[in-house]
Amino acid sequence: MAHYDVLVVGGGTSGMMAAISAAEAGAKVAVVEKNKLLGRKLLVTGNGRCNVTNNRDKEEIITHIPGNGRFLYSAFYQYDNYDIMNFFQSNGIALKEEDHGRMFPTTDKSRTIVDALKRIMDEQKIEVFLNAPVETVLYEEGKAQGVLLKDGRTLLSRSVILSTGGRAMPKTGSTGDGYQWAKKAGHTLKPLYPTEVPITSDEPFIEERVLQGLALRDANMSVLNKKGKPAISHRMDMIFTHFGISGPAVLRCSMFVHQVMKRDKSDKATIKIDALPDQSVGELRQDMAKLIKDAGDKSVKNSLKGLVPERYLLFGLEKLSIEDGLPLKQLTPTQIYSIIEFFKDFQFTVNGSLPIEKAFVTGGGVDTKEVNPKTLESKKMQNLYFTGEILDYNGYTGGYNITGAFITGRVAGMHAAQASMAIAQ
Repeated sequence: MAHYDVLVVGGGTSGMMAAISAAEAGAKVAVVEKNKLLGRKLLVTGNGRCNVTNNRDKEEIITHIPGNGRFLYSAFYQYDNYDIMNFFQSNGIALKEEDHGRMFPTTDKSRTIVDALKRIMDEQKIEVFLNAPVETVLYEEGKAQGVLLKDGRTLLSRSVILSTGGRAMPKTGSTGDGYQWAKKAGHTLKPLYPTEVPITSDEPFIEERVLQGLALRDANMSVLNKKGKPAISHRMDMIFTHFGISGPAVLRCSMFVHQVMKRDKSDKATIKIDALPDQSVGELRQDMAKLIKDAGDKSVKNSLKGLVPERYLLFGLEKLSIEDGLPLKQLTPTQIYSIIEFFKDFQFTVNGSLPIEKAFVTGGGVDTKEVNPKTLESKKMQNLYFTGEILDYNGYTGGYNITGAFITGRVAGMHAAQASMAIAQ
């Protein structure tokens, strides 16, 4: 029967980093992974380019982890995004910065990152069990003792790290296996919900696919609560789809749709789109007055199509029952104001999102109140540690979730190794 100092369940982003961290601290480490290869989800992140972290200060990174990011403060003070960059660069992986601080390998291939992690694991003599699904985690006398594999093998260990991920992107093996073992250890699970996911709507214009495929660039999108106040706003690109809306602004707003519906005890939330966030209502009124003065004989359609995409303009005019061929100078003051209002404040209802399996990230998970934020050890079961998406925190896309995964992996691995070595002595 194999004995280890630290056993990591799950060979994804946080699991590989946890294993490396524990081995660098001197522990004898093994990783058990149910897939036939390590880092499957990591391979598809950043459209296969792997956005490894973000080049912003820790305060800003934590604000980009709106789902309980404060829990990560203690871990961040032990290992941060700059340490992640140093880790890869010192291991021969050159990184480059793109928009919004996103860091990528210069090869533009996520395989570069996965191969580097695998190479370091080899150098650290970490034993890897592939095609090795876990039946259960073994607990005895209030301590984690190892795992029983589905093929009947038992692996014993002084510390166990659960790095099993959430339930988003199940094709990569994230099927929520770890939640049952956390529950078995006495942990409370916060309800799971999809985040970083396209939003659904049953508005007639969505169901009739009026705007399907239309993108709005640099729009300001808000999720409104029942009092009409924004719960969140994001200014980024978005796209209308056959089921609702998608694109970067939408993914960032998605968790707030679920939160608003839950808080308002409603099956709907309201989305507000400002297609011209750089111009105020007053400025648009002045622009319209100037257009009417300079080119009042031109049609509404031809005069205004430079402001927003033509399809969006025509959709708005039809909604407002304004003839698109009408000369601009024939618009009434009320019609002018209603056009400006459409540009600045188009509102429609949404009814949720695509399911968790279609999401990039899982919200909810192991209640962080039951986990020591400094060591990531369970408060319910000794020698049991948690990393990454199994925990109840979640961030935006843009390198924030992966940063959380690397940091929690590094910190848990280090503390699990120290605890194991102390037991050994």
